[in-house]
Amino acid sequence: MANTYTQLYIQFVFSVQGRQNLIKESIRDELEKVMCGIVTNQKCKTYAIYCNPDHTHIFVGMHPTVSPSKLMEQVKSGSSKWLNDKKNIVGKFAWQDGYGAFTYSKSQIDNVVKYILNQPEHHKKQSFREEYLLFLEKFGVDYDPRYVFEWYD
Repeated sequence: MANTYTQLYIQFVFSVQGRQNLIKESIRDELEKVMCGIVTNQKCKTYAIYCNPDHTHIFVGMHPTVSPSKLMEQVKSGSSKWLNDKKNIVGKFAWQDGYGAFTYSKSQIDNVVKYILNQPEHHKKQSFREEYLLFLEKFGVDYDPRYVFEWYD
């Protein structure tokens, strides 16, 4: 890709199917490493990742030949396979369909990294649902509430 220069930073947010709290602290670190390996294998760079019990944030520097949808397909399918092969979760693990993808400039990298790594503290004050809807509003994303994840209240 000679003479191709890009600066593409995306925060992906996606949820466990059924919004179940399946990602236990005992497997979180290893799962994050698996996901980072998948990102690296797709020629992208992970800046920050945090797997909450029911959803994940991953902040990535994208390679220009990789589409966001292809990266998410690989991350979600590869990590689901890993979790199911490890048998650390009762039943079959799956990620919910869809994801959020929010772009940032280079000057915002440090703030986004801090935000993602501070997820446990953040979610003491705000639910995932509140957080996600705020992202959609903040980034001016038009959405139909009927199709924004499956919320289980």
